[in-house]
Amino acid sequence: MAIPEAQLQTWSHQGSVTQSKNTYATIKAALEDVNAKYTNRNFKVFLQGSYCNDTNIYSESDVDVVIRYNGSFFRDLSKLTVEDKAAYQAHYSAADYGYNDFKAHVQAALKIAFKDSVKPNKRAINVQSEGSRRNADVIVAFEYRRYYKFKSSFDEIFDTGIGFIASHGTLIANYPKQHSENCTTKHQATQNNFKPLVRIFKNMRSKLVDDGSIKAGAAPSYFIEGLLYNIPNDKFSGNYGEMVFSILSWLYQTADRTNFVCANQQYYLLRDDVPTCWAIADGTAFIDAVIGLWDKWT
Repeated sequence: MAIPEAQLQTWSHQGSVTQSKNTYATIKAALEDVNAKYTNRNFKVFLQGSYCNDTNIYSESDVDVVIRYNGSFFRDLSKLTVEDKAAYQAHYSAADYGYNDFKAHVQAALKIAFKDSVKPNKRAINVQSEGSRRNADVIVAFEYRRYYKFKSSFDEIFDTGIGFIASHGTLIANYPKQHSENCTTKHQATQNNFKPLVRIFKNMRSKLVDDGSIKAGAAPSYFIEGLLYNIPNDKFSGNYGEMVFSILSWLYQTADRTNFVCANQQYYLLRDDVPTCWAIADGTAFIDAVIGLWDKWT
């Protein structure tokens, strides 16, 4: 039995906006405090994640904040020619303000504002909820550049993202601006149905976790957004029940998912042992579980 339209309507609604907005303003003010011990003020604070992309649901409480230092950058030179690499290396010298120093200064600024609510985790600095303030994850990042050409600083081509070092020492690069822009383009190309459908699938994920059908953390919101980004635009037509059925039918019939991409179009979606990709078993399990939830709804 299909999931009733009334349930899908409820699941399509966006979660808290006011609390998330106020939480972001509070975190941003702490990070931009004039007394923060950054070497200089060349940084930017901005949102990423579900609240930024208007795909947050009621059961999601986190606000994802990035503070990116723009005075230094991580880089990927693997696509440059030997000559271009040499030109790059001749032009740039080592940074005088390291990532670890910047992260320590950010954590100190948060500690002053939020004291014991600040708890570093594997990828971010968590500021735990208190009162009306929601839970927030602060990603401390440098600019990240993936180079395609470098002749000089006036003749270069690169994609810009963010780069941060996880607690296990791995450099992780991501592209939140491209992700957000591409999701908005997809939303507009689907008669404004993409984001409500993402919210429906996130709520389906929450129910599946509550039922024990999939494990918590196996289907992050970022990857659900990426999954629906790969669905053809013509499947986003009709009422919510018709759209969910069309999407699930297409996923069921598409056995080869190796060319699915993340919404930022910088990485493949389903790959094993890549920190920016969805583990194949987890992605497959989620797809199978949402199909099962639809087929067996009672």
